[in-house]
Amino acid sequence: MEWNPDEYLRKLYETRSQTLDFKAKTADQWKEWRTELREKFVDALGGFGDMYSKPEATVIERVEYDDYIRERIELRTADSLVMPTYLLLPKGRQGKLPVVVGCHGHGYGSKSAVGLLPDGSEANDDPNVHRKFGIALVRRGFAVVIPELIGFGDRKLENEAVVNRDSNSCFPISVYLMMLGKTTAGIRIQETMAAIGYAAEREELDASRIGIFGLSGGGLVAAFTAALDERIRAAVVSCYTNTFLDSILYRRHCIDNYIPGILRYAEMPDLVGLIAPRPLFIEAGQRDELFPLHGTEKAIARLQQIYGVADAAEGLDYHLFPGGHEICGDRSYAWLERQLQVQS
Repeated sequence: MEWNPDEYLRKLYETRSQTLDFKAKTADQWKEWRTELREKFVDALGGFGDMYSKPEATVIERVEYDDYIRERIELRTADSLVMPTYLLLPKGRQGKLPVVVGCHGHGYGSKSAVGLLPDGSEANDDPNVHRKFGIALVRRGFAVVIPELIGFGDRKLENEAVVNRDSNSCFPISVYLMMLGKTTAGIRIQETMAAIGYAAEREELDASRIGIFGLSGGGLVAAFTAALDERIRAAVVSCYTNTFLDSILYRRHCIDNYIPGILRYAEMPDLVGLIAPRPLFIEAGQRDELFPLHGTEKAIARLQQIYGVADAAEGLDYHLFPGGHEICGDRSYAWLERQLQVQS
Protein backbone atom coordinates (compact mmCIF):
# COMPACT_ATOMS: atom_id res chain seq x y z
CA MET A 1 0.00 0.00 0.00
CA GLU A 2 1.35 3.43 -0.98
CA TRP A 3 0.34 4.85 2.38
CA ASN A 4 2.97 2.73 4.17
CA PRO A 5 6.30 4.54 4.74
CA ASP A 6 8.49 1.53 3.92
CA GLU A 7 9.83 2.89 0.65
CA TYR A 8 10.46 6.32 2.14
CA LEU A 9 12.60 4.85 4.92
CA ARG A 10 14.47 2.60 2.49
CA LYS A 11 15.35 5.55 0.26
CA LEU A 12 16.42 7.63 3.25
CA TYR A 13 18.94 4.93 4.16
CA GLU A 14 20.14 4.40 0.60
CA THR A 15 20.64 8.12 -0.09
CA ARG A 16 22.13 9.03 3.29
CA SER A 17 25.44 10.84 3.18
CA GLN A 18 27.87 8.69 5.19
CA THR A 19 30.71 11.15 5.29
CA LEU A 20 33.07 8.82 7.15
CA ASP A 21 32.37 5.35 5.81
CA PHE A 22 35.68 3.62 5.24
CA LYS A 23 37.34 4.49 1.92
CA ALA A 24 41.00 4.70 2.94
CA LYS A 25 43.58 3.13 0.64
CA THR A 26 46.75 3.97 2.55
CA ALA A 27 47.90 3.82 6.18
CA ASP A 28 47.97 7.62 6.38
CA GLN A 29 44.40 7.90 5.08
CA TRP A 30 43.33 5.23 7.58
CA LYS A 31 44.85 7.20 10.48
CA GLU A 32 43.10 10.41 9.40
CA TRP A 33 39.79 8.56 9.03
CA ARG A 34 40.14 6.95 12.47
CA THR A 35 40.84 10.27 14.20
CA GLU A 36 37.92 12.07 12.57
CA LEU A 37 35.39 9.26 13.04
CA ARG A 38 36.31 8.87 16.71
CA GLU A 39 35.58 12.54 17.31
CA LYS A 40 32.20 12.34 15.55
CA PHE A 41 31.37 9.10 17.34
CA VAL A 42 32.00 10.53 20.82
CA ASP A 43 29.85 13.54 19.92
CA ALA A 44 26.98 11.28 18.75
CA LEU A 45 27.23 9.31 22.01
CA GLY A 46 26.60 12.54 23.92
CA GLY A 47 30.15 13.58 24.67
CA PHE A 48 32.50 12.38 27.37
CA GLY A 49 34.17 14.04 30.33
CA ASP A 50 31.53 14.19 33.06
CA MET A 51 32.55 10.95 34.77
CA TYR A 52 35.47 9.99 36.99
CA SER A 53 38.41 8.42 35.14
CA LYS A 54 39.56 6.91 38.46
CA PRO A 55 36.41 6.06 40.42
CA GLU A 56 36.20 5.88 44.17
CA ALA A 57 36.07 2.21 45.16
CA THR A 58 34.69 0.31 48.15
CA VAL A 59 34.83 -3.48 48.50
CA ILE A 60 31.48 -4.61 49.92
CA GLU A 61 31.72 -8.42 49.59
CA ARG A 62 34.41 -11.09 49.34
CA VAL A 63 33.59 -14.76 48.72
CA GLU A 64 36.17 -17.54 48.37
CA TYR A 65 35.72 -20.59 46.16
CA ASP A 66 38.12 -23.47 45.65
CA ASP A 67 39.89 -21.92 42.69
CA TYR A 68 38.93 -18.22 42.65
CA ILE A 69 37.81 -15.29 44.77
CA ARG A 70 34.78 -13.13 44.03
CA GLU A 71 34.71 -9.53 45.22
CA ARG A 72 31.87 -7.10 44.81
CA ILE A 73 32.96 -3.50 44.64
CA GLU A 74 31.10 -0.21 44.51
CA LEU A 75 32.64 2.20 42.01
CA ARG A 76 31.51 5.82 42.21
CA THR A 77 31.70 6.76 38.54
CA ALA A 78 30.20 10.26 38.77
CA ASP A 79 28.44 12.55 41.19
CA SER A 80 25.37 10.64 42.42
CA LEU A 81 26.20 7.57 40.32
CA VAL A 82 27.52 4.32 41.81
CA MET A 83 28.19 1.14 39.81
CA PRO A 84 28.42 -2.26 41.54
CA THR A 85 31.11 -4.36 39.91
CA TYR A 86 32.29 -7.94 40.35
CA LEU A 87 35.99 -8.77 40.36
CA LEU A 88 36.96 -12.43 40.01
CA LEU A 89 40.54 -13.33 40.95
CA PRO A 90 42.08 -16.74 40.19
CA LYS A 91 43.93 -18.51 42.98
CA GLY A 92 47.44 -19.93 42.71
CA ARG A 93 48.73 -17.66 39.94
CA GLN A 94 52.16 -16.04 40.06
CA GLY A 95 52.87 -12.45 39.04
CA LYS A 96 50.47 -9.78 37.88
CA LEU A 97 47.26 -11.02 36.33
CA PRO A 98 45.95 -10.25 32.84
CA VAL A 99 42.51 -8.64 32.97
CA VAL A 100 39.31 -9.15 31.01
CA VAL A 101 36.48 -6.65 31.40
CA GLY A 102 33.25 -8.60 30.90
CA CYS A 103 30.15 -6.80 29.58
CA HIS A 104 26.88 -8.66 30.13
CA GLY A 105 23.96 -8.39 27.76
CA HIS A 106 20.23 -8.13 28.40
CA GLY A 107 18.89 -10.11 31.31
CA TYR A 108 19.26 -9.65 35.04
CA GLY A 109 22.68 -8.04 34.99
CA SER A 110 26.17 -8.91 36.13
CA LYS A 111 25.06 -11.77 38.39
CA SER A 112 24.30 -13.85 35.29
CA ALA A 113 27.97 -13.68 34.25
CA VAL A 114 29.31 -14.89 37.61
CA GLY A 115 27.02 -17.85 38.19
CA LEU A 116 24.43 -16.23 40.42
CA LEU A 117 20.65 -15.94 40.22
CA PRO A 118 18.90 -12.55 40.52
CA ASP A 119 18.54 -12.99 44.29
CA GLY A 120 22.28 -13.63 44.66
CA SER A 121 22.03 -17.39 45.23
CA GLU A 122 24.19 -19.84 43.31
CA ALA A 123 22.87 -20.64 39.83
CA ASN A 124 24.36 -24.16 39.71
CA ASP A 125 23.16 -25.65 36.40
CA ASP A 126 20.76 -22.82 35.53
CA PRO A 127 20.88 -22.35 31.72
CA ASN A 128 21.68 -18.80 30.61
CA VAL A 129 22.92 -17.27 27.36
CA HIS A 130 25.86 -15.79 29.29
CA ARG A 131 27.17 -19.30 30.03
CA LYS A 132 28.76 -18.05 33.28
CA PHE A 133 31.50 -16.57 31.12
CA GLY A 134 33.08 -14.74 34.06
CA ILE A 135 33.78 -18.06 35.78
CA ALA A 136 35.02 -19.64 32.55
CA LEU A 137 37.53 -16.81 32.12
CA VAL A 138 38.77 -16.66 35.72
CA ARG A 139 39.44 -20.40 35.57
CA ARG A 140 41.68 -19.75 32.57
CA GLY A 141 43.84 -17.42 34.64
CA PHE A 142 42.29 -14.00 33.99
CA ALA A 143 41.21 -11.48 36.55
CA VAL A 144 37.67 -10.67 35.40
CA VAL A 145 36.00 -7.30 35.98
CA ILE A 146 32.23 -7.34 35.38
CA PRO A 147 30.43 -4.00 35.80
CA GLU A 148 26.67 -3.84 36.32
CA LEU A 149 25.60 -1.83 33.26
CA ILE A 150 23.20 1.00 34.01
CA GLY A 151 19.56 -0.04 33.61
CA PHE A 152 20.03 -3.71 34.52
CA GLY A 153 19.90 -5.80 37.68
CA ASP A 154 20.51 -3.68 40.75
CA ARG A 155 20.81 -0.52 38.62
CA LYS A 156 17.23 -0.13 37.45
CA LEU A 157 15.31 3.02 38.25
CA GLU A 158 13.87 2.92 41.76
CA ASN A 159 10.22 2.67 40.74
CA GLU A 160 11.02 0.11 38.03
CA ALA A 161 12.73 -2.13 40.58
CA VAL A 162 9.28 -2.57 42.11
CA VAL A 163 6.87 -2.57 39.14
CA ASN A 164 9.23 -3.97 36.47
CA ARG A 165 11.28 -6.47 38.44
CA ASP A 166 11.71 -8.99 35.61
CA SER A 167 12.86 -6.54 32.97
CA ASN A 168 15.18 -3.53 32.74
CA SER A 169 15.07 0.26 32.80
CA CYS A 170 16.63 0.77 29.37
CA PHE A 171 13.66 2.62 27.87
CA PRO A 172 13.01 5.28 30.54
CA ILE A 173 16.73 5.89 31.09
CA SER A 174 17.44 6.12 27.36
CA VAL A 175 14.66 8.57 26.50
CA TYR A 176 15.58 10.74 29.51
CA LEU A 177 19.21 10.85 28.39
CA MET A 178 18.30 11.50 24.75
CA MET A 179 16.24 14.53 25.73
CA LEU A 180 19.39 15.85 27.42
CA GLY A 181 21.63 15.15 24.43
CA LYS A 182 23.15 11.98 25.92
CA THR A 183 22.82 8.24 25.28
CA THR A 184 22.69 5.07 27.33
CA ALA A 185 25.50 3.67 25.18
CA GLY A 186 27.65 6.69 26.01
CA ILE A 187 27.07 6.33 29.76
CA ARG A 188 27.81 2.59 29.67
CA ILE A 189 31.01 3.13 27.70
CA GLN A 190 32.25 5.82 30.08
CA GLU A 191 31.47 3.68 33.11
CA THR A 192 33.31 0.74 31.55
CA MET A 193 36.29 3.03 31.02
CA ALA A 194 36.07 3.93 34.70
CA ALA A 195 36.13 0.23 35.60
CA ILE A 196 39.28 -0.11 33.48
CA GLY A 197 40.75 2.82 35.39
CA TYR A 198 40.04 1.00 38.65
CA ALA A 199 41.57 -2.26 37.40
CA ALA A 200 44.70 -0.45 36.25
CA GLU A 201 45.27 0.75 39.82
CA ARG A 202 45.02 -2.68 41.50
CA GLU A 203 48.53 -3.88 42.34
CA GLU A 204 47.87 -7.53 41.47
CA LEU A 205 46.52 -6.68 38.00
CA ASP A 206 48.58 -5.99 34.88
CA ALA A 207 47.46 -2.72 33.28
CA SER A 208 49.42 -3.57 30.13
CA ARG A 209 47.32 -6.72 29.50
CA ILE A 210 43.68 -5.64 29.51
CA GLY A 211 41.12 -7.24 27.22
CA ILE A 212 37.36 -6.93 26.90
CA PHE A 213 34.59 -9.45 26.20
CA GLY A 214 30.92 -8.64 25.63
CA LEU A 215 27.68 -10.35 24.59
CA SER A 216 24.85 -8.70 22.62
CA GLY A 217 24.16 -5.31 24.22
CA GLY A 218 27.33 -5.94 26.16
CA GLY A 219 28.97 -6.59 22.81
CA LEU A 220 28.04 -3.02 21.86
CA VAL A 221 29.71 -1.77 25.03
CA ALA A 222 32.76 -3.98 24.53
CA ALA A 223 33.22 -3.05 20.86
CA PHE A 224 32.73 0.68 21.28
CA THR A 225 34.75 0.94 24.49
CA ALA A 226 37.62 -0.82 22.73
CA ALA A 227 37.16 1.51 19.75
CA LEU A 228 37.66 4.56 21.99
CA ASP A 229 40.00 3.33 24.74
CA GLU A 230 43.54 2.39 23.73
CA ARG A 231 44.18 0.70 27.09
CA ILE A 232 42.28 -2.31 25.74
CA ARG A 233 44.75 -4.61 24.01
CA ALA A 234 42.30 -7.15 22.59
CA ALA A 235 38.52 -7.39 22.20
CA VAL A 236 36.01 -10.22 21.79
CA VAL A 237 32.57 -9.17 20.53
CA SER A 238 29.95 -11.91 20.80
CA CYS A 239 26.62 -11.82 18.94
CA TYR A 240 26.60 -8.12 18.11
CA THR A 241 28.86 -7.29 15.13
CA ASN A 242 26.57 -6.64 12.17
CA THR A 243 25.23 -3.71 10.17
CA PHE A 244 22.66 -1.39 11.67
CA LEU A 245 20.51 -1.98 8.60
CA ASP A 246 20.42 -5.76 9.01
CA SER A 247 19.96 -5.81 12.79
CA ILE A 248 18.56 -2.94 14.86
CA LEU A 249 16.84 -1.24 11.89
CA TYR A 250 15.42 -4.55 10.65
CA ARG A 251 13.39 -5.48 13.73
CA ARG A 252 12.45 -4.14 17.14
CA HIS A 253 15.44 -3.92 19.47
CA CYS A 254 15.96 -2.38 22.87
CA ILE A 255 16.28 1.39 22.64
CA ASP A 256 19.74 1.25 24.22
CA ASN A 257 21.08 0.11 20.82
CA TYR A 258 20.25 3.39 19.09
CA ILE A 259 22.71 6.27 18.72
CA PRO A 260 20.97 9.34 17.27
CA GLY A 261 22.43 10.57 14.01
CA ILE A 262 25.26 8.04 13.77
CA LEU A 263 24.33 6.98 10.23
CA ARG A 264 25.22 10.48 9.04
CA TYR A 265 28.80 9.35 9.52
CA ALA A 266 29.24 5.60 9.33
CA GLU A 267 27.72 2.13 9.64
CA MET A 268 28.39 -0.28 12.52
CA PRO A 269 31.39 -2.10 10.95
CA ASP A 270 33.20 1.22 10.54
CA LEU A 271 32.70 1.99 14.22
CA VAL A 272 33.89 -1.46 15.29
CA GLY A 273 36.80 -1.02 12.89
CA LEU A 274 38.11 1.82 15.05
CA ILE A 275 39.61 -0.95 17.21
CA ALA A 276 42.21 -1.62 14.51
CA PRO A 277 45.10 -2.30 14.56
CA ARG A 278 44.55 -3.95 17.96
CA PRO A 279 43.36 -7.58 17.87
CA LEU A 280 39.64 -8.25 17.46
CA PHE A 281 37.70 -11.53 17.58
CA ILE A 282 34.13 -11.76 16.30
CA GLU A 283 31.92 -14.53 17.69
CA ALA A 284 28.47 -15.02 16.14
CA GLY A 285 25.77 -17.67 16.18
CA GLN A 286 24.69 -18.90 12.77
CA ARG A 287 21.07 -19.01 14.00
CA ASP A 288 21.11 -15.63 15.77
CA GLU A 289 17.80 -13.95 14.90
CA LEU A 290 18.63 -10.65 16.61
CA PHE A 291 21.90 -10.06 14.78
CA PRO A 292 21.49 -12.22 11.65
CA LEU A 293 24.37 -14.07 10.02
CA HIS A 294 24.16 -12.28 6.66
CA GLY A 295 24.68 -8.92 8.40
CA THR A 296 27.60 -10.32 10.38
CA GLU A 297 29.22 -11.55 7.18
CA LYS A 298 28.90 -8.07 5.64
CA ALA A 299 30.50 -6.57 8.75
CA ILE A 300 33.39 -9.06 8.70
CA ALA A 301 34.08 -8.21 5.05
CA ARG A 302 34.31 -4.51 5.90
CA LEU A 303 36.48 -5.22 8.94
CA GLN A 304 38.84 -7.29 6.81
CA GLN A 305 39.18 -4.28 4.52
CA ILE A 306 39.95 -1.95 7.44
CA TYR A 307 42.44 -4.29 9.09
CA GLY A 308 44.13 -4.86 5.75
CA VAL A 309 44.73 -1.16 5.13
CA ALA A 310 45.91 -0.81 8.75
CA ASP A 311 48.49 -3.55 8.03
CA ALA A 312 46.96 -5.68 10.79
CA ALA A 313 45.10 -8.39 8.87
CA GLU A 314 46.41 -11.09 11.21
CA GLY A 315 44.81 -9.29 14.17
CA LEU A 316 41.25 -10.01 13.01
CA ASP A 317 39.69 -13.43 13.59
CA TYR A 318 36.15 -14.79 13.86
CA HIS A 319 34.07 -17.85 14.68
CA LEU A 320 30.60 -18.36 13.20
CA PHE A 321 29.42 -21.13 15.51
CA PRO A 322 26.37 -23.41 15.05
CA GLY A 323 24.21 -21.77 17.71
CA GLY A 324 21.94 -18.85 18.44
CA HIS A 325 22.13 -15.61 20.40
CA GLU A 326 24.47 -16.81 23.14
CA ILE A 327 28.09 -16.96 24.20
CA CYS A 328 30.03 -19.83 22.69
CA GLY A 329 33.64 -19.49 23.89
CA ASP A 330 34.94 -22.52 22.01
CA ARG A 331 37.57 -20.44 20.21
CA SER A 332 37.28 -16.97 21.74
CA TYR A 333 38.52 -17.89 25.24
CA ALA A 334 41.71 -19.50 23.92
CA TRP A 335 42.20 -16.55 21.55
CA LEU A 336 42.12 -14.16 24.52
CA GLU A 337 44.67 -16.34 26.34
CA ARG A 338 47.06 -15.97 23.40
CA GLN A 339 46.52 -12.23 23.02
CA LEU A 340 46.98 -11.46 26.71
CA GLN A 341 49.70 -14.07 27.26
CA VAL A 342 48.13 -16.04 30.06
CA GLN A 343 50.69 -18.15 31.91
CA SER A 344 49.72 -21.81 32.30
